[in-house]
Amino acid sequence: MNKADFYQTLNAQVSAIIAGETDSIANMANISALLFDALDEVNWVGFYRCFDEELVLGPFQGKVACIRIPIGAGVCGTAAKTGEVQRIADVHQFSGHIACDAASNAEIVLPVRKEGKVVAVLDIDSTRFERFDADDESGLQALVHTFESSLV
Repeated sequence: MNKADFYQTLNAQVSAIIAGETDSIANMANISALLFDALDEVNWVGFYRCFDEELVLGPFQGKVACIRIPIGAGVCGTAAKTGEVQRIADVHQFSGHIACDAASNAEIVLPVRKEGKVVAVLDIDSTRFERFDADDESGLQALVHTFESSLV
């Protein structure tokens, strides 16, 4: 299966598991579990939620993580501040990278919006350098848009 088909199938699964559920924490938990199980070579998948000027750890799969990240700090904080996807081939080259797990080498962080405002980020880490490409970004963005449609 090519990546486009893979992400289309994954997005359909996300749509099915969040259908009719308005609790965003429950949906984040199931999305994290689904992605952690479905994606190859990832060691952490989860959400950070925006509160005031910091991100607070939300539902995730993987090792213990940083609980609070200032908006603008690290890859997650940068995604929250800029509202732009951060696809990092080598996190060790990212100025200000926050290493929650020293084994992580690549990362992609996607902003989650409600009514145009960033309310969370989806963070996915990999032990493999250059793990995430444009196809992953596109597929994951579609998945985030599906999740956004459930936010009330």
